Amino acid sequence: MNILVTGANGQLGNSVRKIAGNYPQHKFIYTDMPEVDITNLPLLEDLVKKESVGAIINCAAFTAVDKAESCEELAAKINVDGPKNLALAAKSVGAKLVHISTDYVFDGKSSLPLKETDATQPIGVYGRTKRQGEIEVEKSGCDAIVIRTAWLYSEYGNNFVKTMLRLGKERESLNVVYDQIGTPTYATDLAYAIMTLLEKGFKGFDTYHFSNEGVISWFDFTKAIFEIAGLGTKVSAIESFEYPTAAERPAYSVLNKRKIKAAGVSVPYWKESLKTCISLLEKQ
Repeated sequence: MNILVTGANGQLGNSVRKIAGNYPQHKFIYTDMPEVDITNLPLLEDLVKKESVGAIINCAAFTAVDKAESCEELAAKINVDGPKNLALAAKSVGAKLVHISTDYVFDGKSSLPLKETDATQPIGVYGRTKRQGEIEVEKSGCDAIVIRTAWLYSEYGNNFVKTMLRLGKERESLNVVYDQIGTPTYATDLAYAIMTLLEKGFKGFDTYHFSNEGVISWFDFTKAIFEIAGLGTKVSAIESFEYPTAAERPAYSVLNKRKIKAAGVSVPYWKESLKTCISLLEKQ
């Protein structure tokens, strides 16, 4: 297949690049802003025809959760119009689409790992626009899967792991919330999950959940980051109200991975993946 990767300079896009060498039978076409604007449908339709695209992996998104609260129009353009256009472009050439979504489509009030069939109820602009993007992909009628993920980190770009490693070296102590529960996702593991589903093939529309295995709070995740990196920074647990943000965060966003595992996707344990990422960052 000729596989178009949008948002190729972000965390997930770079992680797809990293593993692409393991799939020499496919040609990967990497695109990002400003050269390829996913809100420009005619441009996308020309591109998929010209490159004979057989699949699209959409890693492009407006992911600044707090900024989205004051930039709703821009967030909607990227998170709603973008996926809609990619789905229409994919349909025009009979290509498949893998679209990445988020745990923020839920309100965080569940006490059990969230299934794909659970009712969505986003609590902020970011979650609402991502949910609407999912709906637009389904409405398009193209062969597509949505993969919801959570707490994404990698060796690339800005993310929680890299921020904590930097702060751990700069400060003697840190306060981190303990009342938001979820599971981290190493972007390389998600990239492999995407390729597994693409290679197995799919028809119609479906939704999957993918994060690493296990359950943890941001506080415990930070403690693990420092332990693996050999940092002695003191970490204190605080409640969310003590660290106010523009956007409310889901209190509980553990994703149920039974469906994606049944589809043949392997789901590594969060701590093993974290060790791998920190080891690669230390080599850099």
